[in-house]
Amino acid sequence: MAPLLELRDLHKAYPDGWTLSDVSLTVEERQIYGLLGPSGSGKSTLLRLIAGLEMPDSGQVLVAGRDVTRVPPHRRGFGLMFQEYALFPHKDVFSNVAFGLRMEGLERKRIEDRVAEVLALVGLEGFGHRDVSQLSGGERQRVALARSLAPNPRLLMLDEPLGALDRTLRERLMDELPAILHQAGVTVISVTHDQEEAFAISDCVALMRSGEVIQVGPPQELYRHPRSAWIARFLGLTNLLDAEVVAPQRVRTAVGTLEVEATDEGGWDGGSEAQLLIRPEAARIRDDGPNRVDLEVVARSFRGMHWQLEGRHESGEELAFIFSAGVDLPRLGETITLSLRPEALTLLGDTH
Repeated sequence: MAPLLELRDLHKAYPDGWTLSDVSLTVEERQIYGLLGPSGSGKSTLLRLIAGLEMPDSGQVLVAGRDVTRVPPHRRGFGLMFQEYALFPHKDVFSNVAFGLRMEGLERKRIEDRVAEVLALVGLEGFGHRDVSQLSGGERQRVALARSLAPNPRLLMLDEPLGALDRTLRERLMDELPAILHQAGVTVISVTHDQEEAFAISDCVALMRSGEVIQVGPPQELYRHPRSAWIARFLGLTNLLDAEVVAPQRVRTAVGTLEVEATDEGGWDGGSEAQLLIRPEAARIRDDGPNRVDLEVVARSFRGMHWQLEGRHESGEELAFIFSAGVDLPRLGETITLSLRPEALTLLGDTH
């Protein structure tokens, strides 16, 4: 069975020299697929090519095995929701959500039933006659989502869907949005520059940089096994040390010789140079475990559900870790002895 969406070697060059380079992706039916990357990485360009708002110089866009590369946007059966929502301020909630259905010429009863169905799905049951201008930001975002879902698009594209919300609303909707989209049974492509949002919402994430897709996988796979130091840093993983492989699963670093997790790829011969990623959850406060490291506490911050601690090794290397809120941490300037779990230490071959 063909995937719902397949991109084959999409290429797009612009006069200023920026190029989207031969992107190939596969999106399965009912999958929430995240496009993640910094500004200028090509996420929105790729979204516009999928939607048909721009034409590629070469390559194909296939939907359920059918080539739609040259099919106009209005004939693709896709839905698109932008960060700005683009609601009609002079219409009520019902009229905003019903807009696409009326454009399709559906009879009134079917429109009423479908609007009621999607409003209930997004948690706005009974909001039909509310004035859009009187809604909160989160409620307007839900109205925009309901309007996008109402026509039953075969593919829904979200461009920075939570970018306009304040932190509290954003975090709440990060929890709720995947359940809404899965319950709707829609296939989704969601564009964002924020890794936390991409990880919370997506079943699979494609990470982009400079017009190329550089890693694809489930969020937990990207977090645990980034392919390069650049990817690790982009994901907020800053504990990166130069390392020399001295034996299978053992590396020499500035903070000591450490045991690391086994890799599926292999190929780490003695003397190989790499970078070691130490994930922030790697540390345990104990002196009898593997990979003992002594650090001077240089910063600590209580974040409600956890502590964030920064420590400096005698070599000058600084490392940051997170601990549960219930632990007792040393004061600034004091020494903390940590054990680093090997399964939270990963070797990266690409140091850039």
